[in-house]
Amino acid sequence: MSEQTIALVTGANKGIGYEIAAGLGDLGWRVGVGARDDERREVAVAKLRAAGVDAFGVPLDVTDGASVTAAAGLIEDRAGRLDVLVNNAGITGSAPQMPTTVNIATVRAALETNVIGVIRVTNAMLPLLRRSSSPRIVNMSSSVGSLTLQTTPGAETGPIAVAYSPSKTYLNAVTVQYAKELRDTNILINAACPGFCATDLNGFRGVRTPQQGAAIAIRLATLPDDGPTGGFFDDAGEVPW
Repeated sequence: MSEQTIALVTGANKGIGYEIAAGLGDLGWRVGVGARDDERREVAVAKLRAAGVDAFGVPLDVTDGASVTAAAGLIEDRAGRLDVLVNNAGITGSAPQMPTTVNIATVRAALETNVIGVIRVTNAMLPLLRRSSSPRIVNMSSSVGSLTLQTTPGAETGPIAVAYSPSKTYLNAVTVQYAKELRDTNILINAACPGFCATDLNGFRGVRTPQQGAAIAIRLATLPDDGPTGGFFDDAGEVPW
């Protein structure tokens, strides 16, 4: 197997995911660009390669079990293992998301992608991650999932969003559960908050660039072997649960 570090970033064809792939590629890593849209994925791969990144496309729909299984098979064929998994793919869900009027299908869709999709992909990739000497998993969360911040008067936690925000709270809890199960292994898993970045996820209303948002994921993907696990971090440090 190659000694080159191998990473997979889901939802990597645009926005923060693309910048994570670019940043990991700048380290000399080989990066799988996970995305469900064939054309956008290949455009992203071509752009990364033009920038000198050793990138390859990974057809991947996190809501589709067969797609995820095929993605794991592709990475095994290409690299034989996986060193870093960044679960970045996510959706906000349709608006409005007021609790009393939300369409239940909107809540279900957010959970399917933002939570169940992460579990599905992580479990499919774990056999490959276990072959790595320093495996890392980064789950892209958000401070809107912080119950502490949501209940702190005056804290900026965005609009009421009963599908999106609780899906990130759930993802944080899932991250903790994985860390507890994997605590006797060398796998480090953490949740990352990129901040309010201008992406199509929020209509480009954010105040940070996708590149700035990618920085915390890159830091958690490159943690030393004695680094934290089961935590929730942004650029400033730990984010309250």
